[in-house]
Amino acid sequence: MADQRRTSDLVGDVRTPEVERGKDEEMPEIPGVRSTDLEPYVGLRYLSKLFRLIAIILLLLLVAEIVTGVSTQGSASIPTLLGEASRLIVLAGALWGIGDLAILMIDVGHDVRAARVYMSRQAPLADGNDRDRSVNPTITSRSA
Repeated sequence: MADQRRTSDLVGDVRTPEVERGKDEEMPEIPGVRSTDLEPYVGLRYLSKLFRLIAIILLLLLVAEIVTGVSTQGSASIPTLLGEASRLIVLAGALWGIGDLAILMIDVGHDVRAARVYMSRQAPLADGNDRDRSVNPTITSRSA
């Protein structure tokens, strides 16, 4: 059963030859672990940074709107600016929260990947076909 386990999600080899890839970009080769389980979540990190950048831009626009309103109309613009300020602050907070949720999704993905790797390592032990292995396998995790 362990011989039929796939080590890639894709058809064919997705790794580039060593000539095209630099030494810094080398993916570690771990037997029994799919290469997609080792790839980082690059897209979610960019999405998180994008939402946080939009939130910062909204706050800068809020400051510019307050300065412009007070300088042109004086204290008469304060009631209007309070409504606009509360709306922009809530929107910026929601965007910042969405960025934090993207980071949380990355952490959840790491946990799922770790569970998948641990399960793939424990599956041969649960079959009972390996009688020569010890009853208590060696734990290699730092947290255990």
